[in-house]
Amino acid sequence: MHLVLSRADGGVLATPLTDAGTADGEPTRVGDQRLPAFVADRGGPDVRWVWDDTSRWYPPVLAAGGRVTRCVDLRLCRRILRSALAARGSALQTAPPDAWDRPAAEARVTRSTQAQLFDDALFAATLPDDDVDPVAELRAQLATVAGSSASSALRLLLSAESAGALVAAEMFHAGLPWSAAVHERLLEESLGPRVPYGVRPRRLEEIATVIRDRLDDPALNPDSPSDVLRALRRAGLMVTSTRKWELQEIEHPVIEPLLEYKRLFRLLTANGWNWLDEWVQDGRFHPKYLVGGVITGRWAADGGGAMQLPKGIRGAVVADDGWKFVVADAAQLEPRVLAAMSGDRAMAAAGDGRDLYDGVVASGAVETRQQAKGAMLGAMYGATQGEGGRLVPRLARAFPLALGLVERAARSGERGEPVTTLLGRTSPVPDAAWFEARNQAYSVEGTAAMQRSVESRARSWGRFTRNFVVQGTAAEWALAWMGSLRARLAARTPGAVTAGPHLVFFVHDELVVHTPAGLADWVAEQVRAAAVDAGRLLFRDFPITFPLSVVVVDDYGAAKD
Repeated sequence: MHLVLSRADGGVLATPLTDAGTADGEPTRVGDQRLPAFVADRGGPDVRWVWDDTSRWYPPVLAAGGRVTRCVDLRLCRRILRSALAARGSALQTAPPDAWDRPAAEARVTRSTQAQLFDDALFAATLPDDDVDPVAELRAQLATVAGSSASSALRLLLSAESAGALVAAEMFHAGLPWSAAVHERLLEESLGPRVPYGVRPRRLEEIATVIRDRLDDPALNPDSPSDVLRALRRAGLMVTSTRKWELQEIEHPVIEPLLEYKRLFRLLTANGWNWLDEWVQDGRFHPKYLVGGVITGRWAADGGGAMQLPKGIRGAVVADDGWKFVVADAAQLEPRVLAAMSGDRAMAAAGDGRDLYDGVVASGAVETRQQAKGAMLGAMYGATQGEGGRLVPRLARAFPLALGLVERAARSGERGEPVTTLLGRTSPVPDAAWFEARNQAYSVEGTAAMQRSVESRARSWGRFTRNFVVQGTAAEWALAWMGSLRARLAARTPGAVTAGPHLVFFVHDELVVHTPAGLADWVAEQVRAAAVDAGRLLFRDFPITFPLSVVVVDDYGAAKD
């Protein structure tokens, strides 16, 4: 049964609907003050709550000690269905934009560009207006899925996305245990004593002096990339940027201190004392995730940098007394997903019960593990140069189905066509100007320079779609993993989320559970079992394994030693 929540005069209406969207009784009017308890009392597995935004409705329920088993997040589902290739031509897709598509007034304006694919949130959180009709929206979405060419896959994707929203809300509610005292100590060890905002800490000032001396530039401001770039060029170093990967290729006495300065400056600005004051309250860091915040379906973080906590401060993530962390990450997730979604049994066998890259070496495709990793990344990200690009053809001969899948995705992108993940999340297509430039380049007025330009842009878009299908499907596996684990943990300790083992942190292919120490080994078993569940849910009986590294620790930093 669906219970649809909508605003009404004097409170909220809870409208019961069948799974097909038909009426299933009379709506119940609930006052705002009673709503959390009302939802908590009816949060069992037979009810699927339907609301416009999980982050809007679920937190009060969690605060009241309740928990929801299942939901439909109409905002997240609308976003998927609006572009789903399997639902092309549906009434929902052809309808003009409405309040469900409109971002909140405070939302950042972002664009869907390839440069933002891997680490930026492309969709800010939205809150539909209170005057929208969630009952009508649910019925429209149900009809869209039913009429699509891949209804089972889309239905699973929407369920997984909505479950992810519940997980994100619960992690924000619980918070990641954090020791401010340990954080202060780690900062002091790395940077020196705390200084007022805007003052360079002692260790940074010492390294800055070395940099100035070695570049013979007493006035250099090492915090300014443009100043550093000019100083490097004056010293005869022909660099195009101050990026780490480029500097590492240069031999010069200034490189080592410059890289160390960049590392410590990043620590100061991203997770220094100001971050600690703003984001850690009452011994908890509350990561606010944006579910599906990256165009592939990966999550992003709304402030606080939850998706990239550096090693230098992970030791400050300390479990409560009598509790432990169970930290798990999936080994070579994206290559394994590629093997399964392409049906490449040879690649699946390479990773069966061992490191997949070692298996690639054993297949004879390449000579070393480093070559295997470089070639695999080159295949998934479209490398054409360097050793990775050189070895991709050898990988293609050994694993033709896997490499064929990403090559077809790349060719589709180069033509400006969309591609989809396993469950049907669909990539954007280039804007009209892209197609216009291509047509003009190959018209009678076109020039060789124009053709080279559009071909370069086409290859760029091909690299985007090549990785979209793999990264997006890996994100779907991660959603299924978390959803299964969440259900397993809740079955052991129903009631308030924080009463028993609960998820507190997630980054792409890694998750952290905070658990009473006596249940840590049991939680580790459930983490592994949930990974098996996720593989079966997405890939059924295809012989692919998703091995995990699982450790039980007192602090997050110890998991990475």
